[in-house]
Amino acid sequence: MAGLKDQLLRLLLLPGSTLPFAPLLRDCATIFFFHRFEVPDLGVRGHASEPVRIFLARLRRLRFEIVSLEDVFRRLRGDGPRLRRTVAFTIDDGYFDQASVAAPLFAEFDCPVTTFVATGFLDRELWMWWDRLEHVLAHAKRPSLAVRLGGEPLRYDWSDDAARRRALLDLTERLKRVPDAEKHAAIDALAVAAEVEIPRDPPPAYAPMTWDELRAAEKLGMQFGAHTVTHPILSQTPDAQSRHELTRSWERLQQEAARPSPVFCYPNGTPADYGPREMRTLDELGMLGAVLGVPGYADRASFASRSEGRFEVRRFGYDARLAYNLQVVSGLERFKQIVRGNAAA
Repeated sequence: MAGLKDQLLRLLLLPGSTLPFAPLLRDCATIFFFHRFEVPDLGVRGHASEPVRIFLARLRRLRFEIVSLEDVFRRLRGDGPRLRRTVAFTIDDGYFDQASVAAPLFAEFDCPVTTFVATGFLDRELWMWWDRLEHVLAHAKRPSLAVRLGGEPLRYDWSDDAARRRALLDLTERLKRVPDAEKHAAIDALAVAAEVEIPRDPPPAYAPMTWDELRAAEKLGMQFGAHTVTHPILSQTPDAQSRHELTRSWERLQQEAARPSPVFCYPNGTPADYGPREMRTLDELGMLGAVLGVPGYADRASFASRSEGRFEVRRFGYDARLAYNLQVVSGLERFKQIVRGNAAA
């Protein structure tokens, strides 16, 4: 069945063919987001380059319009031609592989891509909290750990790597839902209990790109946007920290990047991770808008229908399955969303 669907999509997407779902994508863009890119020598798990290369080549061959994220936002508000078969690419966080692997990869196909960076990460002031947590669990000298989180006592036991991985995933999700200060305190407490010393600087596999690498990536066509200073869940921060995370990250990016993109990306990026407070600050900063990590198309109707629409633009996570990505860009996924929505109604 999957093979048949892939063949159908290939037929639908032939240059010059009439896409039956094309009308559903009028005034819409498909925005994809990525995270890490695979670096086998350092044990970095992520997107393998060859499947991405195949997808980009397919989009070029099928004559999709691949534009920058900033261009999408400007056209969503009515500046420039209407969106049609339009695709944009984004990457989150600011790891070294995003400059060294992703930037040349997208440049091969003359594809604009926008990478959102946590500026404190690039300033070497921190390493990502989920990487610190992974480091603690990976090097724990005992097969169990206890921690108190949100007033709830938790205990994790593992006898193999799979159980350790489940503990990591569960803890990561729980840490997203507690105040930012409590999250960092919990990771430090876990490190003490696990008898693990967390280095000041991240190990090579967890390292950020440098500002020089960012500028080199810019020369290859990569743009950069703000993704806070320390990558907290913004809804779990007090007012002063939320404002600092947004304003300082944008200021810092303007200092270091040649032409930073005036589009913001919320850490984690679900509706529970930000609110009107953040949208007001982004508006004061003059941002064109902001992107989420929630599946969906960037459409002009949602963008313009309410004042906060431009600060809640959806993106699809890039999938390793070519057939799924083709399903998304063809409009078939939008058709399925409409059918599912009508069925629910």
